[in-house]
Amino acid sequence: MKPARVLTIAGSDSGGGAGIQGDLKTITVLGGFGMSVVTALTAQNSLGVHGIFDVPPEFVEKQFDAVMQDIGADAAKTGMLARPDILRAVIGKIRQYRIDKLVVDPVMVAKGGTLLLRGEIMDLLRTQLIPLAFVVTPNIPEAEVLAGVKIAAAEDVREAARRIRQMGARHVVVKGGHLEGAAVDVFYDGNTFHEFKAERIDTSNTHGTGCTFSAALATGIAQGKEILDAISQAKEYITEAIRNSFALGSGHGPLNHLAPVAGKWEKRLHPGAAGVGKSSFIGIIKND
Repeated sequence: MKPARVLTIAGSDSGGGAGIQGDLKTITVLGGFGMSVVTALTAQNSLGVHGIFDVPPEFVEKQFDAVMQDIGADAAKTGMLARPDILRAVIGKIRQYRIDKLVVDPVMVAKGGTLLLRGEIMDLLRTQLIPLAFVVTPNIPEAEVLAGVKIAAAEDVREAARRIRQMGARHVVVKGGHLEGAAVDVFYDGNTFHEFKAERIDTSNTHGTGCTFSAALATGIAQGKEILDAISQAKEYITEAIRNSFALGSGHGPLNHLAPVAGKWEKRLHPGAAGVGKSSFIGIIKND
């Protein structure tokens, strides 16, 4: 039986927690086969990004062709796309290969609040990439920028989701991790809102959460799961990866990408071990 093929189109994270590295870990752990189109090399660690080397758009296209003409993809996700020419190259290849199951993670706001995308590239994102998306997954700061609304309450989240979907995406998930209280993600398909809720975990080790969630979602979609089931799986996965995250480095440590399945493996190796594999994830799907 062949695994689901998942293509990540993103930047490389030398610190190993986010970007291509985080995506490939996630896809593998969830049973998919991960492939990559690297759009940029970064020199980064838990304290931040210390340098970026953009991959020439011609070589981005060459990677895309090499993967799609031989292996193909059941789903793809985008991450860091920081230059207009690179974004245009990616958009062209998504269209050329008719990638229908596309997860767009609009990486545009750094953890410190710095806006990473401006001008032409923001226009391309709104008018050309998001309309190709099966699902787009902004966090609260990204949703504010995309939708042009200030988000402080639940109804603001819903209004942002409405506006983003009007850009052409079939589905929108606004991640609520930046708001107070439980971590509530809001899904909108143009007709109905659904809420996915999990407990908030008190930790600063959250490097790579956005990349990991979108990679988990792309994997579920590639495996043929319905969109709500794929989101539920991704939400459960990211919650356990945060709960068991690593205090590595002096800043925001990385997630534990293996944690959500480690208990299951441990149970197979040591049947009957007390407490092994227990999950405390709480999830709610709520119809509006």
